[in-house]
Amino acid sequence: MHAESPSFPKLRSLNIQAIHYQGAPSLLLQDPFQLAGQYMILPQVYGPALYLLDGTRDISGVRQELALRFGLGAEEDAIEQLVAALDELYFLENARFRQAYQEALARYYQLPHRPMLLAGEGYPADPAQLKAQFDAYLAEVGPVAAMPPSGRLIFSPHIDYARGHEVYAQVWKAAEAMARAAELVIILGTDHYGDYNPITLTRQSYATPYGILPNDQLLVDRLARAVGGEQAFAGELYHLGEHSLELVLVWMHHMRGGEPVPTIPILAGSLLPFLDASHPPADDPVLARFLAELRSILRERPHTLVIASGDLAHVGPAFDGEPVDEAKQAQIRQLDDEMLRLLAAGDAEGFWGVIKRVRDENNVCGVAPFYLSLKAVGAVEGARAGYAVCPADDRETSVVTIAGVAFG
Repeated sequence: MHAESPSFPKLRSLNIQAIHYQGAPSLLLQDPFQLAGQYMILPQVYGPALYLLDGTRDISGVRQELALRFGLGAEEDAIEQLVAALDELYFLENARFRQAYQEALARYYQLPHRPMLLAGEGYPADPAQLKAQFDAYLAEVGPVAAMPPSGRLIFSPHIDYARGHEVYAQVWKAAEAMARAAELVIILGTDHYGDYNPITLTRQSYATPYGILPNDQLLVDRLARAVGGEQAFAGELYHLGEHSLELVLVWMHHMRGGEPVPTIPILAGSLLPFLDASHPPADDPVLARFLAELRSILRERPHTLVIASGDLAHVGPAFDGEPVDEAKQAQIRQLDDEMLRLLAAGDAEGFWGVIKRVRDENNVCGVAPFYLSLKAVGAVEGARAGYAVCPADDRETSVVTIAGVAFG
């Protein structure tokens, strides 16, 4: 009831990462909506104060809870200054943030397409240079067994190309005929920032250096009605700062020789809230309606390609875990192998059963796209196309694992 009061500040859902800054443990705060276009770095000791900014207590209450629960003292003006700095960057849930969000959304729709987040940094922005780089990646992996053009589902990683280009090249080389035959593309990618919002749609078109991939807004509106219009677009600007769709669509567009295709971009939120549920995620009312509508579209549009964009394990200090040694790497590979066998067999519930059994201990970021795409497409069988263990910190004590699967 205090969420609207500046006296009871509430922190928004932000991307908060533990980092070292100038030799000291720190927190990096970033806004997925990029409303101010800035980030904030705080000493790690501010973590408990951020946790307590939940809209239920005023600044005096925050100070009292810091002392009672965490044994930390703080001057009142220090908390006031923190709150003011957060508010300046629209990091608080309040009317000022909502006005900035609506203004940003209006600007987003006035653009010719969603701005490419990583063009010029993660990959060449020039189409000729991009083509040369991707063609070289494809040549490096040599011959790959090709899937028929009738195939309807691809699992692709979305890690950066520097670490993942070999797996990207293998899966997309296998799926080239599928990509070229597609008359509609539906892509589900991991929503890294969506605070468990299950499905986030957008009416804006994505683009690559090859051109615009036009959004099929009529189909998006159908999916939105199934999810619930307000909920489906509540986090629409997460698309601006999310890489999981962009990096995969660049590969899809390349394999089509730069030819455009109507595309429905979908961000899928975490399924972790279902770990303790008595029913599988697909039985959730929102997801059940979403999947039913997806299946309806797939029946109507037989030449639709569904892409699931996700990586596998994220383990080690970079992800708030213990350092990864050789024994741990072997365990990660073993669990990945178990999950990939189930995924390639089209067994969505078997895959979810493994995630539930191990409590997603390896932080598999592709859980939602993999699970939901299989539930939508139905009975399919696929072939693995590449696997890699990628370093995730300078000391090689953290890893990300990735793989590709192409379903014929």
